[in-house]
Amino acid sequence: MFERVLSFLRDLPAGGATKPSADDPRVAASALLYHVMNADGVRQDVEWERFKEILAETYSISGEELDALAAAGERADNEAIDLYAFTSVLKRQLDADARKAFIGLMWEMVYADGELHELEDNTVWRVAELIGVERQDRVEARRKAAAEAPGARGASSDE
Repeated sequence: MFERVLSFLRDLPAGGATKPSADDPRVAASALLYHVMNADGVRQDVEWERFKEILAETYSISGEELDALAAAGERADNEAIDLYAFTSVLKRQLDADARKAFIGLMWEMVYADGELHELEDNTVWRVAELIGVERQDRVEARRKAAAEAPGARGASSDE
């Protein structure tokens, strides 16, 4: 199923514009991943590398295209006043399984540094609520990401 979701994400339209915009689902996803990476106020190299790996794997891109999407996500997040602009795009473009898978990617981003910070947890919770992912699916995705993250701490708490 996860491969089917990744295939769906890869096939999302690029928005038709030469310059990526927040209405582009790929930029919206990149901005949300970037936002959760920075939620704790500290961006570590391992988190930036994982951010780019997730984008590369999800959208089958590399090189300049990958750098452009990462930069567009960073820029969009820095210019945004809230998360709704991004979550509304994903809610319109993704089916329920793809939205669950996206929350899984957000948890992977959270655990890239091996730690769960309460602001990261809150960010994923808000995004999940805004895109219509149920609590049990969000919690299960968190447990899975925590179990797969080497040396992860903070994964044992239940909501």
